[in-house]
Amino acid sequence: MPRLMLTDEHWSKLRTILLEDRVYDKPEHRQTMEGILYRMRVGCPWQDLPDTFGLWNTIFRRFLLWTRKGILQRLFKS
Repeated sequence: MPRLMLTDEHWSKLRTILLEDRVYDKPEHRQTMEGILYRMRVGCPWQDLPDTFGLWNTIFRRFLLWTRKGILQRLFKS
């Protein structure tokens, strides 16, 4: 299992921002965020994300959507 980056404290802050941006409160969003951070940290292709984070194409689609809406930029600034 890959090392995770988000503590419960960090996730609660990020979750609040996601809710402000009208992103539904789904439990898998934490794993999605972990998958995005993992990919940014190791630089692997999307298809090579470990299965622990969920389906790579779901993570990729959310990454694109959140990037286009400016949500990721807000999250990273926070």
